[in-house]
Amino acid sequence: MAKDAHTPTRLIRLPEVKLRTGLARSSIYRMMEHGGFPRPRKLGPRAVAWLVSDIDHWIDSRPAKPSV
Repeated sequence: MAKDAHTPTRLIRLPEVKLRTGLARSSIYRMMEHGGFPRPRKLGPRAVAWLVSDIDHWIDSRPAKPSV
């Protein structure tokens, strides 16, 4: 997804990350441990969020599933 120079940076929380990727929380954190998923930004002592551009880039980088 191309980013327009006028588009502000947007942060998304875990429920939206799960919705966009179709992954479960445990899968996201497991993939992060192994370097296969973007790391979130710390918002506070108990809050994190991901850059929407990082998630979109990760989705775009996934290989397309061959049609059956």
